[in-house]
Amino acid sequence: MKVMAVNGSPRKNWNTDTLLKNVLDGAASAGAETEMVYLYDLNFRGCRSCMACKLRKEPRPNRCVLRDDLTPVLDRIHEADAVVLGSPIYFSEVTGEMRSFFERFLFQYLNYDDYSKPLSPAKKTAWVFTMNCPEAWFPQVGYREVFQRYENWMKLYFGHCETLLSMDTMQVKDYSRYHLGMFDGKAKCQRHETVFPQDCKKAFELGVKLAAR
Repeated sequence: MKVMAVNGSPRKNWNTDTLLKNVLDGAASAGAETEMVYLYDLNFRGCRSCMACKLRKEPRPNRCVLRDDLTPVLDRIHEADAVVLGSPIYFSEVTGEMRSFFERFLFQYLNYDDYSKPLSPAKKTAWVFTMNCPEAWFPQVGYREVFQRYENWMKLYFGHCETLLSMDTMQVKDYSRYHLGMFDGKAKCQRHETVFPQDCKKAFELGVKLAAR
């Protein structure tokens, strides 16, 4: 059993990274082999719409033909039993690196002959989203729709997806050093000490589920 995590955050050892590490720890506790991929450490670009993965030739490519740092990552994910994608939310979306990865990840499996039957292998998948936004703001910023859209894509392509949300996260350790006056720094730090550990526990449990055969 191989479980891979793809980290779309530029900040190591922070919220998204911590949760993904807990997911992998949970998977490892269940006997899985694990791997973390940091997208911001790789040199790659999004889909170039070259359409080479859709060429009429045998054997059918069904895979992204671009050659860069993402190529071996996509190969390993293709063979993995489970994959969890993690990203902070910037301007109501995943990070730019995660979006570029997501294009390359899914478009290679898109079946334009029968859209309802992607060419991707069945596997367990999950999303981990972190955000500064409190849950009470979701209706006005449309976050629920964003998360549901990304979950639905994974379900369509791989047959399974679960989503873990970590909300109202701490952005910096010392709010007094930054122009972040609209936030209560003490409340953010207190939530990080009390609620975030609960999110970490949920992440660990998610990893255990992903590693279950």
